[in-house]
Amino acid sequence: MLRVEGGRLVGMFPTLTATLRAAATATPEGGLHFMDRKEQTTVVSWAAVLQGASRVASGLHALGLKPGERVGLIFPTNLGFFEGFFGALLAGGVPTPLYPPARLGRMEDYHERTAQMLRAAGVKVALLDPMVRRVIGPTIQRARPALGAFTLDELPSGPPAPTPDDDPNTLAMVQFSSGTTVDPKPVALTHRAVLAQTEAIALQVLQLDPNARSGVSWLPLYHDMGLIGCVFPALAQAGELTLIGPEQFLARPALWLRALSRTRAVASTAPNFAYAYCLQRITDEELDGVDLSAWRMALNGAEPVSPDTLRGFTSRFARWGLRPEALTPVYGLSEASLAVTFADLATPFQTLHVDRVRLAEGVAVPNPEGVELVSVGRAVLGFEIELRGPDGLDPLPDGQVGRLFASGPSLMRGYLDQPEATARALVGGWLDTGDLGFLWEGQLYLVGRAKDVLILRGRNHPPHPVEQSIDALPGVRAGCAAAVSFRPEGADHELLLLFIERKADARAEDLAALPEAAGQAVLLATGLRPDEVILLAPGTLPRTSSGKIRRGEALRQFTEGRLLPPEEVGALKIAGLMARSWLAFAQMRFNRP
Repeated sequence: MLRVEGGRLVGMFPTLTATLRAAATATPEGGLHFMDRKEQTTVVSWAAVLQGASRVASGLHALGLKPGERVGLIFPTNLGFFEGFFGALLAGGVPTPLYPPARLGRMEDYHERTAQMLRAAGVKVALLDPMVRRVIGPTIQRARPALGAFTLDELPSGPPAPTPDDDPNTLAMVQFSSGTTVDPKPVALTHRAVLAQTEAIALQVLQLDPNARSGVSWLPLYHDMGLIGCVFPALAQAGELTLIGPEQFLARPALWLRALSRTRAVASTAPNFAYAYCLQRITDEELDGVDLSAWRMALNGAEPVSPDTLRGFTSRFARWGLRPEALTPVYGLSEASLAVTFADLATPFQTLHVDRVRLAEGVAVPNPEGVELVSVGRAVLGFEIELRGPDGLDPLPDGQVGRLFASGPSLMRGYLDQPEATARALVGGWLDTGDLGFLWEGQLYLVGRAKDVLILRGRNHPPHPVEQSIDALPGVRAGCAAAVSFRPEGADHELLLLFIERKADARAEDLAALPEAAGQAVLLATGLRPDEVILLAPGTLPRTSSGKIRRGEALRQFTEGRLLPPEEVGALKIAGLMARSWLAFAQMRFNRP
């Protein structure tokens, strides 16, 4: 059992395999609780996970898997994922979680993207869920892993695999970066890095409640926030983790809050869209008997944090015992294993209003009428952060917008087999995150990815205040907008385009009013006015495997005329927003009276 002494955790083990063995023999017994849509749970102890993983390790060894070779894992949220993940480690391999197919209408894109990741990670063998096995044939044919692809039941039997060394410097996993601005990269993480991150997160929880042993997560297991942020701290504590499939959360988000109430979990994590989604979809009746007073760490990260969403969630669920200080903005990325900063757990979230014009010039100047940004707090255990100028060398003073660099014990070893990309990202022991922000009174405020910043008439603007300003409008899918800027050939200035996904049940009158309403909302919130507002069908915007919107890819698809299916254009009747070619669209914009 972990305990806090002198601001550090005592009881950590050097590797994930050693941690699993310890959890399997711990008293009291912990494990995984898989919850279905009827709120029935199937309990699997850590000892049972170890037993199943050992069988998988024997099968991988019989196949000829060698130490350090990568094992692809494509599973939904089920026991098979855990047996495959830890089985790969027990066989001396390196698990590489990948996302299962979610939308059958986009399978060609899935096959190509997943095959690319399998090749990039050098996967030798793929382990598949039986349901995935039925549809993933084209992916495997393109990637051609040397040892093949198997369900767990198809693995050969054999003697126990040799026990791997408990060396914390060996690779524990390959975690793909989100790929919001570029293709996802294989992030190589050692046991030392993953467990340093586990310690940092578990320390935060145990400082709130030394007896905390329960957690709840609906996040995908192939995502670092779900696996490293939720599973590994529960494992290190030999605790209990209730798991809800992400598809079940999307169908009925109240399951998440009901599970938190039932288990009295202290911590649970989600991206910003999930909190907005709960506001839209959960009814009061679904929360009958719910008590959220034990939930003291409602982490909000993985995408820009909206102050309106934080306020709305805190206000709406206060009557069910949610503490105002529970909502905790955080910042992290795959290359750091996960978390880099946490907001203060003892106080409600903090925001800062800054002058829009000065922010566009690269300086944060407080202005009560300015754009509102959320603090993502201070560096977590062992980390340092710096904001640097364009040369990437000199730290900037507080209030100056710069490029964020981070240094700490859970940084990646590098991008697997990509030395040039690694050299660009890791500079003198510091990670160039690619994010822009500023420090104010010691706290970090983010203004966006460097490659996603809106460049309009020579000034830089963060995209997320534009996108978040329209979340509450009728007919809009909250968290499903993308703001992009670009300059068409021959134009003298950039355009601001705002892509908005409509709700599936949006009323015709709301859609008709939405372009103008969105323009006014953006103007009021940011001082900017979109040149065009483009309404899209639900689920149209390109996303990463973890659900983040890929702004650059959205623009590329739009300029190629591929973003909206023709039938949706006709159904929405958006005159003038889609021309037959991008040249025609540009001419329409700049030749109008």
